[in-house]
Amino acid sequence: MHIESQYSYVTAVESNPAVGLRAAVRIILLGAPGVGKGTQAKGLEKLWGIPHISTGDLLRAHVVQGSSLGQLAREIMARGELIPDSLVAQMVAVRLQESDTFNGYILDGFPRTLNQAVWLDAHLATLGHGPSMIVIGFRMDDEQLRHRVTGRRNCPVCQTIYNVHLNPPHRGGYCDLDGAPLVQRNDDTQKVFEERMRIYRESTAPVVEHYRALGRFTDINGGQPIEEIAHQIVAAVDRLYGWQY
Repeated sequence: MHIESQYSYVTAVESNPAVGLRAAVRIILLGAPGVGKGTQAKGLEKLWGIPHISTGDLLRAHVVQGSSLGQLAREIMARGELIPDSLVAQMVAVRLQESDTFNGYILDGFPRTLNQAVWLDAHLATLGHGPSMIVIGFRMDDEQLRHRVTGRRNCPVCQTIYNVHLNPPHRGGYCDLDGAPLVQRNDDTQKVFEERMRIYRESTAPVVEHYRALGRFTDINGGQPIEEIAHQIVAAVDRLYGWQY
């Protein structure tokens, strides 16, 4: 039992003949916390065989591995400061040099700011990619987002995820599978959600307008079923790359 649908992403789009890649695909997924970017990114990764690059995962990997960038990030976080755009950009630049990105990739959580978007455009140009990035924005009603995020509860034993609003356990507060008391992550509280939404609106709205002006942006209703979102992403990629079948 899991709050996220177990629907196969490949099954979701198998009726569409236009699922194969005809060129390298570079995609940015933008959206507020809890809108479902990660679910779609993982599905695209399986469908097209291109890596899902999450800046949160990148940061954690550098810190755990003790790389020079990771050591610098650890020092900054130890001082209680935010990781600067320049450091995140360096981590992304290193990741985009790896061979599994040559056929494309899905960026999740980057760029978050206009400065990062401008840097990414310039970096892609140096790689000879030009304006090849497609940006998919997910929109969702604030109240639905709030329910998704603040209602999440995790089982610390089996890692099953529930939602008290959308997918509650049979016995309130306890996992259906092993009976362990469910917990709420610190970043799923109402206070943290509101602050993350404020930061998202202030920092990411200019990014959306930046890519919209370049004609590389489309938005999708994130409140739809996962399979419908899958179809719409594939169609958007076909359209924005100008592929004809």
